[in-house]
Amino acid sequence: MLTATNPYTGHTIKDYEALDEAGIKQRISAANDAFEHWRLQSIEQRKGVLKAVAASLRNNKTLLAKLMAEEMGKPIKEGGPEVEKAALCCEHYADNAAEYLADEELASDASLSFVCFQPLGTLLGILPWNAPLWLAFRYLAPALMAGNTCVMKHDPNVPGCAEAIAKVFEEAGAPENIMVNLPVETSLVEKAIRDPLVMAISFTGSAGAGAKVASMAASEIKHSVLELGGSDPFIVLADADLEKASEIATLSRIINAGQSCIAAKRIIVEASVYDDFVGRLYSRLEKLKSGDPLDEDTDVGPIARFDLRENLHRQVSETIDDGARCLLGGEIPEGNGFTYPVTMLVDVTSDMCAFREETFGPVMCVIKAESAEHALELANDTEFGLGAGVWTGNAALARDMAMKINAGQVAINGIVKTDPRLPSGGIKRSGYGRELGPQGIKEFVNAKQVWIK
Repeated sequence: MLTATNPYTGHTIKDYEALDEAGIKQRISAANDAFEHWRLQSIEQRKGVLKAVAASLRNNKTLLAKLMAEEMGKPIKEGGPEVEKAALCCEHYADNAAEYLADEELASDASLSFVCFQPLGTLLGILPWNAPLWLAFRYLAPALMAGNTCVMKHDPNVPGCAEAIAKVFEEAGAPENIMVNLPVETSLVEKAIRDPLVMAISFTGSAGAGAKVASMAASEIKHSVLELGGSDPFIVLADADLEKASEIATLSRIINAGQSCIAAKRIIVEASVYDDFVGRLYSRLEKLKSGDPLDEDTDVGPIARFDLRENLHRQVSETIDDGARCLLGGEIPEGNGFTYPVTMLVDVTSDMCAFREETFGPVMCVIKAESAEHALELANDTEFGLGAGVWTGNAALARDMAMKINAGQVAINGIVKTDPRLPSGGIKRSGYGRELGPQGIKEFVNAKQVWIK
């Protein structure tokens, strides 16, 4: 049984039936059967289906945004844009798959030699709760346009969102079972990974869970793509536009109540502007409104689960005990639900908990750097390597720092974000492989070499 709980009230919303082992095999088999037809469809035929799915997403935007608010606490004003982004992802791959998957001719001793890109078969996507629509379609859209069929194992926190995604495909008139929902308890996920009809796995989640998925997939000699946690640095140098940088730092840290892998989690500020920048951040953070995610005026919703809030508070408490100053928040409020206040920790150092661990919540940690070189050293002093931001008026220095930061993506004077047009992914304990862009669609294809004499 999968139970959806409202994280703002702490009350149960609904119980959903979970599949047993036989049900898992049946749904994976259905997706595999659908592959035999779907793989033979032309790019233009698949394009029509994905365009219809995008339209269905938009038709159901209000319902989907409400489901996200109720099941995982995303503010309703953020839910609509997430649905739009999922629809744009469908349209991007519908419009660009032909170019991304075009044959590549290579010179050799043959009369003609080329690489073609063919689908692998049925894929398994194991998805998290924090962006239920966007992260689903980041997996689904490129995989389907490449000719694969998709099994979607969504997070147990959001069973209603998962069910609604399946209905989106149904309402769009998509061929039956090119995408199947797999509502299963965590203990049975291994059965799906090891099913012989599953050709590869896409996983988004924590580094610990990712290590388990990767080891299972590797033991079955199956390809996997992992997008895991992050502790993204946000470097602010003395010559940066401090007002704009403080605006983007706040947005990046607080969107989705700070529950984002690519959020700015370590704000590293050059010493000469440190106090000024701290003041700018404080003035923005103190104005944010926490509350009911269904309220249009709410800026910050609740933490998704009780255990996640408890761990976040542990990290905050340990960091304060180690000498950081707490300027805002830092205390669990009374009442039901899993709300955590917007919290600002300053004078954080590299040996403190909030610097060393990923913080998944509305907690801003500010670190002082003595120079640009010191800021770069602090940025790379982490086991993660997902995204990073650099703010400076010196274009040459910015590019040089971007080349030296150990991360999968770097934004200069802008927000780190995912974009269907650009590849996204990490290094170190942030995972491997890439999603989105031309690189993302090629993760789950057979790059077949053909040699003709």
